[in-house]
Amino acid sequence: MTVQDLGILLALLGASLVALLLVQVARREAAAVREQATQDVAEVREDVKRREAESRQRLEEARETERDVADQRRRAEAATERAEALVLDTEKRQREASDEMRRLRAQMLSQLEATAGISREEAGARLVDELREQALQDASTRVRRIEATARQHADERARRIVATSVQRLAVATSSQIAVVVLALPSEDMRGRIIGKEGRNIRTFEAVTGVNVILDGDSRSVQLSSFDPERRELAEVTMRLLMDDGRIQPQRIEAAYADAVAGASSRTVAAGHDAAVEAGVQRLSPELIESMGRLRLRTSYAQNVLRHSVETALIAAAMAAEVGADVDVARRSAFLHDIGKGFTGAATGSHARLGALLAERSGESSAVVNAIAAHHGEVDAQSVEAVLLQAADATSAARPGARHDDLDRYVDRMEQLEALVAGHPGVRRVLAMASGHEVRVVVEPSEVADSELDELATAIAAHIEKDLAYPGEIAITVVRELRAVATAG
Repeated sequence: MTVQDLGILLALLGASLVALLLVQVARREAAAVREQATQDVAEVREDVKRREAESRQRLEEARETERDVADQRRRAEAATERAEALVLDTEKRQREASDEMRRLRAQMLSQLEATAGISREEAGARLVDELREQALQDASTRVRRIEATARQHADERARRIVATSVQRLAVATSSQIAVVVLALPSEDMRGRIIGKEGRNIRTFEAVTGVNVILDGDSRSVQLSSFDPERRELAEVTMRLLMDDGRIQPQRIEAAYADAVAGASSRTVAAGHDAAVEAGVQRLSPELIESMGRLRLRTSYAQNVLRHSVETALIAAAMAAEVGADVDVARRSAFLHDIGKGFTGAATGSHARLGALLAERSGESSAVVNAIAAHHGEVDAQSVEAVLLQAADATSAARPGARHDDLDRYVDRMEQLEALVAGHPGVRRVLAMASGHEVRVVVEPSEVADSELDELATAIAAHIEKDLAYPGEIAITVVRELRAVATAG
C-alpha cells in the first residue's frame, strides 16, 4: 500500500466520522423537535378542552338568563294588568268624587245665593268689577309714579340741553333798534351833509323819509325812522353820498334812486349771508330771496332774519344733543318764519304760508311739517319739529331779545301815516320825529297852493278825532311842481 492510498483511506475515514457526527446531531435535533411538537399538541388539546368547558358554562348562563327574563316578563305583564285595573278603578272613583263635588258645590251655591240674596252671575260680576277697579287704581298709581320720575328726568335733561345749546350760541343780538349810526369819514363831512342853510339835510329827509341827527361835536350821523326799509334806503344813500363826497339835492335824489334800484340785490345778498351763518345749504333762489326780505321785518322788536339764524343754531345744537337729524332741525328752524316775508296780498298765517312756500320749493316733508307746526297749528310729526318749537321759544326768550315797545311805536306810526294818506290828493306821507311831525307830499295836479292850509287843518282835525297821541303833531304839507327841459 502506497502512501497515496493511505492518504485516501485516511480522508475517507475522516469523511465518515464527519458524516456520523452530522447524523448524530440531526437525530438529536429531530428528537427535540418531536418533543416540542408533542408538547404543543398537548397544550392545544388542553386549550380546546378549556374553551369547550367555558362555552358550555356560558351557554348554561344564557339559558338561565333567558329563563329569568321570561319570569320577569310574566311578572311585568301581571303588574301591568293590576295597574290597569287600578287606573280604571281610580278613574271610576274620581268620576264619582267629581259628581259628588258638583252636587255639593251646586248645593252650596244655592245656599249662598239664598243667604246673600244675589245670584252667582251677579256675585261674579261684582268680584270682577272690584278686581278691575283695584287693578286700575294700582296701575294708575304706578303710572303716575313713573310719569313723575320720567318728568323729573326729562325736565333736568331738557334744561341741560337748552343751557348747553344757548351757551354754544355766539351771535350778535337780534333786537331791532330804530336808529342807524354811521361814522363820518372827515370833519367837513358834517357841513356837507347839512348844506347851505340846511338845504341838503332837508332834501335828504324829504326824499328818504327819515330824521337825520347831527350833533355838533359828534363824529357820526344818526338816521332815525320806525320803518326798517326807509332806514336801509337812507343808510345806503348816505353811504353813497359820503363815498362820493358830492352832496347836493340833485345828487341826493340820484343816490336814493340807486339805493332803491339795488334793493333786490341786497335782499339776495342778505339771504345768502344768513344761510351761510346758519349753516344751511342748497336753498332755492326763491327761498333765498324770501329769507333776505326778513331783514326788514321785526317781531316784538326782534329782527326776524337774525331770529331765524339764532333759532337754526339753537335747534341744530339741541338735535345734536338728543341724537335727532341735525340737518332737518337746522333747515326747518332757519325757514320757520319765512312766511312773514309775504306781503298783505297773501292770506293765512305765516306758518302756513311758509310751509306752502317750502313745499313748492322742493323741501322735504319733515321740514314742511316742522314749519307748519312751529306754532301748534298742526300736529308735529317728528322730533325735529318739536325741537324747532323749543328753539323758537328759546331765541325769543333770550334776555333783551324781544319787547313790545317798538312794535307799539311802529303800529302807531303806521296808523298815523295810513290816516293821513286817506285824504284826497295825498301822494306820500312821512311820519318823522317819533310821530311829532308829519310831512305830507301832495299831487300838484290835484291840490292847489290855495288849498294847502285847508288840507293841513283837515288833517290835524282828523288826527285829533281818531288818534290818541302824546304831545303835539306838526303837519307840514308840501306841494312841489317841477319843470325839466333839456338844451342842446
